[in-house]
Amino acid sequence: MIVGADRVAANGDVANKIGTYSLALAARAAGIPFLVAAPESTLDPSTPSGSAIPIELRADEEVTRQAAPPGTRALNFAFDITPAELVSAVVTEKRVIRPGEAAG
Repeated sequence: MIVGADRVAANGDVANKIGTYSLALAARAAGIPFLVAAPESTLDPSTPSGSAIPIELRADEEVTRQAAPPGTRALNFAFDITPAELVSAVVTEKRVIRPGEAAG
């Protein structure tokens, strides 16, 4: 499985669109590699781990407007963090970063 990334922390944690983490879990369960393809510019050596990446919280109405009763609240995160231990490798235009290698 191959996904993109919006940011890769120094420890290899990956921030990407919501749902990426669940894809990584599915790949692990299926026994297939989970690769992250991203430009070198997404590697962030100044961010030690995914827990230091702020996650955008979007408006409730983006997900409630069509089907939920008025006033329904929702947590509508734009991104999620995939832990480095679920990533088989990060592939950039210059290199392949394997588990245990610094991504930043």
